[in-house]
Amino acid sequence: MLEMPKSHYVPEARDTANPYAIYTCKVLVDGREVLTDPEGYLLNLDEWSEGFAAAQAAKEGLVLTDEHWEVIRFIRDWYEEHSVQAQVRDMIRHFREAWGPERGNNHYLHDIFPMGGPQKQGNRLAGIRKTKGEH
Repeated sequence: MLEMPKSHYVPEARDTANPYAIYTCKVLVDGREVLTDPEGYLLNLDEWSEGFAAAQAAKEGLVLTDEHWEVIRFIRDWYEEHSVQAQVRDMIRHFREAWGPERGNNHYLHDIFPMGGPQKQGNRLAGIRKTKGEH
């Protein structure tokens, strides 16, 4: 069995965004450490900021463009309004109207979020919980 340093255990993990996280990672945001699960999802959703999104994106090797920020804001707004993650089809519908059919499609959204598409990487950067059933 892999031994994790005690400083990485999260005894109150069931109260976080990912109750199955057995250890944490840290992202430096504006001079302070913000905890994530091993995949980069925030443990405390209240700690989200644009600084977190930029720092996590950099950690994932992604340079955020205006389009990324539009998707991140859409995801956050949808979650705030509906209390659930937006489904990809809802994102596609919205961005097809906003950007036109050339960019408002599933393929393009996955191109700009190459590490799991808008529902994984987009949710991570937007500070939204891991999608149900995601492995």
